[in-house]
Amino acid sequence: MESLDRWADRQYRRAAEFMMLSVSPVGVTKLRPGFGQTIRPIPGSVVASPVLASYDPDPDYFFHWYRDSAVVLDALRVLFEDGTVGDEALGHLGDFVRFSANLATLDGRLLASAPEWRRSVVEDFKKFVRSDEELAEVRGQAVAADTRVNPDGTIDISRWARPQHDGPALRALTLLRWHNSVANDRELKRSLDQLINADLSFVLAHGATSCYDIWEEERGVHYYTLAVSQAALAAGASWLHASNRHEQARACAEQAKRIGGTLEGYWSDAGYYRSRVLDGGGRSSKELDIAVLLAAIHAGPEGGDTADDPRMHQTLRRIESLFEAEYPINQNRPPHRGPALGRYSGDVYYSGGAYYFSTLAAAEFCFRAAATRDREQLLRRGDSYLETVRAYTPDSGELSEQFDKTTGAQTSARHLSWSYAAFITCIAARRAVEG
Repeated sequence: MESLDRWADRQYRRAAEFMMLSVSPVGVTKLRPGFGQTIRPIPGSVVASPVLASYDPDPDYFFHWYRDSAVVLDALRVLFEDGTVGDEALGHLGDFVRFSANLATLDGRLLASAPEWRRSVVEDFKKFVRSDEELAEVRGQAVAADTRVNPDGTIDISRWARPQHDGPALRALTLLRWHNSVANDRELKRSLDQLINADLSFVLAHGATSCYDIWEEERGVHYYTLAVSQAALAAGASWLHASNRHEQARACAEQAKRIGGTLEGYWSDAGYYRSRVLDGGGRSSKELDIAVLLAAIHAGPEGGDTADDPRMHQTLRRIESLFEAEYPINQNRPPHRGPALGRYSGDVYYSGGAYYFSTLAAAEFCFRAAATRDREQLLRRGDSYLETVRAYTPDSGELSEQFDKTTGAQTSARHLSWSYAAFITCIAARRAVEG
């Protein structure tokens, strides 16, 4: 059998190749006849999946999500830094920054005041279209809270869970990590700085306020959004201090500290970090959620030493126990394989099964933690999750969103860019601790 190292190296290259299909997919045209739309992506857009699906049965993920696109651009940075992708990565970054900056000029009032486009919407689809009142609110900072846009840079007219506040924080983190790579390109650096400033302003105003969770299902104040907001503000404060913008830096640092205090309150007597506090104070069945572990991964070192937090390790153990019990594919598995992980208990989206990025997040968390404690033990544990991903990855290297909890067959969105990005950052963390 091929060694895990050799397989991981080969799958890393394939993940890079497949992920790039979602970056500036300008050769693909998406028809949404029910909505009367023809979507032609422009440079800088990043689609969640380049597959042209319309819930037939695969979902339509041909959108530029703020969160997903930031995750992909961060993985592209990793590929650039290790030489897997050359200077074309800087071109993609420049396109992404320009695309993102131009979104700030969107104004939903223009759609609301020009009803002609509604005549192109098929009768059966009108119930899926946003009202004029809702569209008219999409302007200013509300654009960055609008969850997703079309990859041609236009407002998404379909009803969806909005607002969502994690995207600008993740984008700021990603661009701050890219910053040193563009030092010699003054024009790109200037555009980058402007976008970072805008994102930090958004996070200052909205990063600790109520919104929808990363699964776009429940409204409240969420651990994930708080964690990436804290990390973005902490990193932003350091960046602003270095630029002698001390007043703005203090504001970011103070808000980061306040959010840190709020996060402490998410520790539950049940022995894990709660994923959410719902509006109205009700309890959610989704409090034990892989989103908390994803927060530790995506916030990164800027979010503090979460990989060394015993409570985060305890949360992972609770998540492991949950899915070991719920998923048939985790029963009687070989001893060298860890459990396949999903999102939360009782998930019913598509197969309600395991997610590649969930299982990879557990592996990456273990690899990051191995840099500071229990190196050999945590490396083995991370590798056990990686072995599970290998077991459910076809020879082609293609990764969907989920693999079925009973059969292991791939389900939901095919060629999910987040799945590939998660593989890339996971292997980078493994290589870093292995030396």
